[in-house]
Amino acid sequence: MTDADAARAGFPRSGGSAPPTGPGPRAATLVPDAGPLHRTGTRPAPRTATTPAAEPEPRLQQPYTPSPSNALADKGRCTPPDASGAASEGPGASGRSPARPARPAHRDTNVLRWLTAYFASIVGDSVYFLALGWAAAQFAGPAQVGLVLAVGAVPRALLMLLGGVVADRFDPRKVVIGSDALRAAVILALAAVLWLGTPRIWLLVVVALVFGVVDALFMPAVGALPPRLTAPDEVVRLVGMRQLAIRIGKAVGPPLAGFALAHHGEAAFATAGVLFAFSLLLLAGVRIAPLPAEPGAAGPGTPWQDLADGLRYIRRHRLVGPLVLATALSEIGFMAPLQVGVFLLAGERGFGASSIGWILGAFAVGAGLGAVGLSLMGRIRRAGTVQVGTLVVASAAIGAIGLLPTVAGAATVAGFAGLVGGVCGGLSIALIQHNTAAAYQGRVAGVLALSHVGLAPLVFPLFGLAAGAVGVTPMFLIGAGISASAAVVGLLSGDVRRAQLTVRQPLKPRPRTPAPAPPPAPPPATDPSAGRSR
Repeated sequence: MTDADAARAGFPRSGGSAPPTGPGPRAATLVPDAGPLHRTGTRPAPRTATTPAAEPEPRLQQPYTPSPSNALADKGRCTPPDASGAASEGPGASGRSPARPARPAHRDTNVLRWLTAYFASIVGDSVYFLALGWAAAQFAGPAQVGLVLAVGAVPRALLMLLGGVVADRFDPRKVVIGSDALRAAVILALAAVLWLGTPRIWLLVVVALVFGVVDALFMPAVGALPPRLTAPDEVVRLVGMRQLAIRIGKAVGPPLAGFALAHHGEAAFATAGVLFAFSLLLLAGVRIAPLPAEPGAAGPGTPWQDLADGLRYIRRHRLVGPLVLATALSEIGFMAPLQVGVFLLAGERGFGASSIGWILGAFAVGAGLGAVGLSLMGRIRRAGTVQVGTLVVASAAIGAIGLLPTVAGAATVAGFAGLVGGVCGGLSIALIQHNTAAAYQGRVAGVLALSHVGLAPLVFPLFGLAAGAVGVTPMFLIGAGISASAAVVGLLSGDVRRAQLTVRQPLKPRPRTPAPAPPPAPPPATDPSAGRSR
């Protein structure tokens, strides 16, 4: 056998000697080189028990920690390939990691676990508030009932912004878990006291005060979680699912509380406490993506400095700022006619008490359908333009409720307003969360919660006084005008009109095989005079 034939057969060049047959110590010398293919251009021989090949030194890698959105949590983690063999990309400029395609929110067990916990908490809230009002009415007069309910509302409104600071300083998941744990303990303790004896009115005041403070921590923290539970592409779907959970929870809570109160008053508080405890158990298994590292970021200052920094961030952001302002204006324009105007309208036109339920129920059903639509669609093109357009239509529908002479007409228009308003509100929240930096999510959520539970209710007395002076119908039109001014804010902002919810395309699969080796070198030339390879 010539040297060229030996090279083609995969044997080392040995000056024309043939390979020996049979086992023996010399067999180890006949194993081809296990190095890269381009060194010899030959194919390695099969490994056998008697000819072990040298294994390459293993590469040390950091342990892989999966994130909730099936993407990289931060830079520097080991990136496993997806099913097609494609490796994930690194973090993008926004601080979020595009990585491999995220699992849809409605199929992500981590998201569904959080959503179930949030739903249980919403139902528990509804049961608690009705049980608190019932207990206050049993042990005190009308004035004391109003005092008990107001004591819980005041700290919720005053401390909401600081609750956003707490959510950003600490892990919002831990803040939500701590809030649920404290609520469960307080409400179950109150149920035990009611079971054992008759409490004083001061005990109800203390419970309402503690609950209001805890709510001020809970609401901004839970509002900061959606962007860290799923990928940016799925934020709209998750916002829709959350809105649907709120609507169903508020519909389930009052009948459940009424059933418990009809049997034992203490059972309503116990039911609320059990719901909070159940929510706590689910939240313990929820995982969120860690904050992306920001090189050069300054450490946290005092709480007041952090609060001022968050407000400054909202004011200077060209997209988040106008959307937050528009959300606050639309809350005032929607809630005042619905929460106060519908009652005044029914009395002025003699619709009857049942008309209130029909109109408000139709609005709630429409808003629920809007949330279902967002959950099913998941992705909406030109989200900023659609948000502004739906706000204009919903504002006109709110004003039309006060113009229609029949209950059926008012209820129909209210349902349509709820449907369009649900889409508008969901897109607004999704755009805000999608474009807010991760370090400011809690403070932005705190401002949004304040506009809902603190600012809008302050307008209710003014709405009632103005309706008594100019009439109910003009106040519906004024509310529609305030809501429409929110749409004007969006129209005047080019960033809002052009806003998109980025859809990241799946990465193209890449083969897992190594790069092709260069073509094998031609057989070495033989020197006839020397009789050996050069």
